[in-house]
Amino acid sequence: MGRPPLILISPGIEKRGFEFSDLSVSLSVRYEAAILAAGGIPLIAPVTTDRALLAEAVRRTDGVLLTGGDDIDPELYDRTLPENIRKTIAVTPDNGGRDERELVLISEIFEQRKPVLAICRGHQLLNIAFGGGLLADIRQQFPSSVDHRQMTKAFDLVHEVALTPGSLVAKICGQRNLGVNSTHHQGVAEPAKPFVATGCSADGLVEIMELKPELARRRPFLLSVQFHPERLVQKHARYRAIFKSFVVACSKNGN
Repeated sequence: MGRPPLILISPGIEKRGFEFSDLSVSLSVRYEAAILAAGGIPLIAPVTTDRALLAEAVRRTDGVLLTGGDDIDPELYDRTLPENIRKTIAVTPDNGGRDERELVLISEIFEQRKPVLAICRGHQLLNIAFGGGLLADIRQQFPSSVDHRQMTKAFDLVHEVALTPGSLVAKICGQRNLGVNSTHHQGVAEPAKPFVATGCSADGLVEIMELKPELARRRPFLLSVQFHPERLVQKHARYRAIFKSFVVACSKNGN
């Protein structure tokens, strides 16, 4: 690689910070650590919904990492959700316009042809941005023997994901099956039109998406995962390989 690529990371927003009770930027340091270890330089995206400013932030960086976090406003994907499902959704009332901001980022990623790695919430919002649906509560809408919400095992491999042979993720990891952590209660219902599922759990839930082959040939790196690889990089080389492949793609994009 030439110069270390700059990776724009979209943060969450908390109701109050440690020092003052202001809305505050929230980001697990594990995302930054994974990017740094892979040879990139992480930069936190500005907390704004101004499209021109976000477009410039994307333009000045070499790739974008969409992170996990709180739930997505159901008004964006299903306004008819019944109350028993709607009440399970944890949307921060004042989250700094995160949904809107990240939808703009996604639009700019594709407009400017930037590499993107989407994780958990980012995986879900990427699908919504292109008209795909979301399972708002997996346990009620997608009953399964697979437990997708194991919060106390965030650093453990708790179930397997079958990978599509020849897919980007299969090439990166060098295997047909991938153990993953699982800490989510929402998930992608069906991949939106530009995407294809390249990794599914035993119950058929979409765990990994990529661009369809005919689109992938004309665009840079895109990998979208439901699990949290940044929490697995210290123990397992294949998750480090995910970040390394992303950072290398960003380096090629910027040099």
